[in-house]
Amino acid sequence: QVALVESGGGLVQPGGSLRLSCAASGFTFSSYWMYWVRQAPGKEREFVAAISGSGGRTYGVASVKGRFTISRDNAKNTVYLQMNSLKPEDTAVYYCAAGRGYSATYSSYDYWGQGTQVTVSS
Repeated sequence: QVALVESGGGLVQPGGSLRLSCAASGFTFSSYWMYWVRQAPGKEREFVAAISGSGGRTYGVASVKGRFTISRDNAKNTVYLQMNSLKPEDTAVYYCAAGRGYSATYSSYDYWGQGTQVTVSS
């Protein structure tokens, strides 16, 4: 069966860095766009970043551009989110998701992980 398992979250000070990983199984990983979506307390889920199946195309929400980098390793069926210069407003549960095509509308994604908590605080 399909599984997406995130890891790498935690508590970090403002200005710090974290790298999230998402290990996928149960589907043809390289055929899917992979996404990172976050949900802050009391807010709706928010698209953060996306990467095409080959890794050749990436997109990111304006608030993380220049700070977050999405990447993937198809040999390891894993997608990453490198987060630098973290801010308190980046605090959220971060989910990875998979979809057959590109969309910034998270409700269209086919598969979801369980999420990993990222807390940015001094």
